[in-house]
Amino acid sequence: MKNTIKRTTISAAIGGSLLFSGFGIANAAPPVNLQDGLINVGVGNVEIAKNVNVDVAAQIIAAVCGTDVTAAVLGAVDQTGDTQTFCSLPGGDLTATQNAGTSPGNSGNAPGNNR
Repeated sequence: MKNTIKRTTISAAIGGSLLFSGFGIANAAPPVNLQDGLINVGVGNVEIAKNVNVDVAAQIIAAVCGTDVTAAVLGAVDQTGDTQTFCSLPGGDLTATQNAGTSPGNSGNAPGNNR
């Protein structure tokens, strides 16, 4: 009986000290900016080019939409994470999106992130 009380007391003391020292609390990771010069190009909800360089994406968009697109415009997609629409096709809009999210666990490729 005394050993059980000792163990409970010691466990409570250690748990309390971890809680107050901050080791017992899970902290959210700071946002990570994933500007890597790569983006995704898609039509509707289908990715036609995944993790491609902005120069390659510009060529794809120019070929499919018949419009000139500069790498600087697509670089903004990589920098800000904002989706850019370039033309409408029978399968949906042709868009360029950031290939990754801006924080861990928030990847642009995560399931359920196509809203």
